[in-house]
Amino acid sequence: MVDIPAGEVISRAAVLLMSAAAEQLGLAADDPQAPPHRDLDQARTLITALAGLVNASAPDLGPHAAAFRDGLSALQAAFREYSVHPDEPGHGPGERPARHH
Repeated sequence: MVDIPAGEVISRAAVLLMSAAAEQLGLAADDPQAPPHRDLDQARTLITALAGLVNASAPDLGPHAAAFRDGLSALQAAFREYSVHPDEPGHGPGERPARHH
């Protein structure tokens, strides 16, 4: 692992989290609207972990950070779409609660 740059390790971890979240949301199914498996609790955990990783490492990911942010946003949107009772804006997986000043 010492020969692999830190940015590559972070990118691989982010891709793994994105793929796992997509699987849990059922996005990889032939019919994502009616997948044989959808586990929103597991997806929430994975999306939250992805958000933490992307937000913490964005300065180190350079031009790739935007692609990971876009992927994260797409997963968050899919999560909201598939939720029977969507979270309030700012309170979904990986979203920071709105701060009141």
